[in-house]
Amino acid sequence: MMCIVGCSQKKTHNTKIVFRYNESAGITSLDPAFASRTENIWALNQLYNGLVQLNEKLEIKPSIAHSWEIANNGKTFIFHLRNDVYFHKNKIAFGDKLNRKVTAKDFEYSFSRIINNKTASPGKWVFANVDSIKPFETPNDSTFIIHLQKTFIPFLNLLSNAYCAVIPHEAIEKFGVDFRSNPVGTGPFYFKSWDEGEKLVLLKNGAYFEMENGKRLPFIDAVAISFIKDKQTAYLEFLKGNFDFMSGLDGSYKDDILDKQGRLNAKYSKAFAMHKMPFLKTDYLGIVVEKSNDNPQNILLNKKVRQAINYAIDRKKIIKFLRNNIGTPALGGFVPNGMPGFEAMPVAGYEYNPAKAKLIIDEINLGSKKITITTTATYVDVCEYIQKQLAAIGLNLTIDVVLPAINTELTANAKAPMFRKSWVADYADAENYLQPFYSKNFSPNGPNYTHFSNKLFDATYNNAVAELDDAKRIKLYIFLDSLVMSEAPVIPLYYDDAVVFYAKGWKNFHFNSMHLLQLKYLVFNK
Repeated sequence: MMCIVGCSQKKTHNTKIVFRYNESAGITSLDPAFASRTENIWALNQLYNGLVQLNEKLEIKPSIAHSWEIANNGKTFIFHLRNDVYFHKNKIAFGDKLNRKVTAKDFEYSFSRIINNKTASPGKWVFANVDSIKPFETPNDSTFIIHLQKTFIPFLNLLSNAYCAVIPHEAIEKFGVDFRSNPVGTGPFYFKSWDEGEKLVLLKNGAYFEMENGKRLPFIDAVAISFIKDKQTAYLEFLKGNFDFMSGLDGSYKDDILDKQGRLNAKYSKAFAMHKMPFLKTDYLGIVVEKSNDNPQNILLNKKVRQAINYAIDRKKIIKFLRNNIGTPALGGFVPNGMPGFEAMPVAGYEYNPAKAKLIIDEINLGSKKITITTTATYVDVCEYIQKQLAAIGLNLTIDVVLPAINTELTANAKAPMFRKSWVADYADAENYLQPFYSKNFSPNGPNYTHFSNKLFDATYNNAVAELDDAKRIKLYIFLDSLVMSEAPVIPLYYDDAVVFYAKGWKNFHFNSMHLLQLKYLVFNK
């Protein structure tokens, strides 16, 4: 029997190689229609495939589609599918045949299911721009065509999202809502068992279609995911060798595993390795820049005040003293430095210059200099630090600490004049970070929480998403990000890093800035 629970970290030639990690937040569904949580997505990545996938550089690469063309001035995407991809064996879904080959009709079914209101998928937004009359076309088993209402070149990147995985209609028809716990995909691992709240086990798909250096993926035999809720307990289990991998930092163990420079503590260097990489996540302060009947004299409506706040904050010290040197000070724009085209921070942001900030405030006849920022308990330390820095330039900041649900409601309805928020990429295109400033995306129906509106921005944004030339499109993105920084509806604080720790011996994780755990290339060397 395969050793899943309590396996020794040391593997031998006749022992199955099992990769074990803990997911303290739990997994709610193994149905790609509900891939809204990172915890779900990590498991889904092992079970399913889509048309395309991202590599370590966030480049779009083939998956089930071996090639594609963009036609009709960017409104038609034509995909050519492999003919050697099969769904996982499942007798309930497929009967005595056990499985079958994937065809274009399966993608039509999978995507139509996401769009269908009855599914109630949070991923419906991915297909918001598809043609309402004839969204999909399947001229034959190996050709799948998507028609858009208007040109939107970042759409190809959206298709790498876990929502866009292919599934068989037979499994939905047989399992219904229970498909969430009876997944049938095409991925490098197939579903074995799920004791919810305890353990999820995935086994190697020996018939997986992808190869690496002439060898069939994946290279390990199984993945075992545990669900210990207490992060300190899970951390101790990792130190004891009962888990092979740990992602992220928690206050309960941050100062134990890292030194003051943000490096792996020397006492753990023989047993574990640490990997840090840019993560497409910008932590920022947002400011509602639309005049409100609730607060028509809000001093934050003054662009110079917003610029002064940007100059007043020492982002480098936030990283050093509050983040254990995890992350990069946001001295560029809103688009983080892990995004393709933005690695060198091509947008000029705001350097720390308290003298200039104070001079701006002193020159403006503001009257009241009171500001309120809304945040949750998790980020009080950052807000208190900012409070002191704004006091130094003459601004009185009050911190309103609310529950996460209330914070979400206030920001979504533009009821918090200033708020702390994070923006995490849903897909690896800079447009993802610029849509929060497009005037047609005003919250609560869209992600424009600041209610920023600028005619030049809107016109350039429309040109950018329709630009077929990648280099030209990135130049337009850079211009848009620069415009946002000039108008300052947001104060970027830092671009986050993803930090993972793993037992020595594990190789080939294939990390990228989307922080999507990919285990099909993983190997273990004693």
